[in-house]
Amino acid sequence: MRANSLVVSKTAHYFSLGEPGPHVRQFWLVCHGYAQLADEFLNDFHLLENGHTWVVAPEGLNHFYKKGFAGDVGANWMTRRFRDSAIQDNAIYLQTLYNHCLGQLSSDVRIILLGFSQGTATVCRWMLRNQPHFHDLVLWAGMPPEDLDYAAHREYLQNKNLYLLYGASDPFLTPDRIEQVHDIEGKNGVDFEETRFAGGHEIPDTALRDLLKKLN
Repeated sequence: MRANSLVVSKTAHYFSLGEPGPHVRQFWLVCHGYAQLADEFLNDFHLLENGHTWVVAPEGLNHFYKKGFAGDVGANWMTRRFRDSAIQDNAIYLQTLYNHCLGQLSSDVRIILLGFSQGTATVCRWMLRNQPHFHDLVLWAGMPPEDLDYAAHREYLQNKNLYLLYGASDPFLTPDRIEQVHDIEGKNGVDFEETRFAGGHEIPDTALRDLLKKLN
């Protein structure tokens, strides 16, 4: 048996807070985690509804029923099946959306890329593959993928702000996994500004507000 592939067109969906235009000073592209939906994920960013920020949340191309064959639906970015194809499809998707959005904004807008949980890997893979212009990279409740060569892209990453935020009681980012992050940093010569907040696998208002102070 031989596996075959065929590139087809597919309709992608994204949700947004705020309105694009020359008045926008910050553009956020935010990628949700496993089993989330983009519109639900945007509820975590209501603090950014301030008249000069545009937040865009793409939804993963894969959908599934969370339990059984009906009921609540979730989305994800990839599974281990045809993993490389999914990574490539996501990079094309995010770059197309990024280009579409940037065309509606002024050239001096501040660009923040954020991934939450599974979305952290999606953002990192697209970022290093396509090298979009940005100012701040925020990995929230997720790790930078171990299999990426950040050292080879050190020049691209220099002068950019790299943040890692996670809850003290997050069941997925255990001390061992944080040590893995430190190993990735040491091997690749990159440095994420690390912030641990009170909470779990979530984006609490207090932690987001503290991040906003740094960005502003």
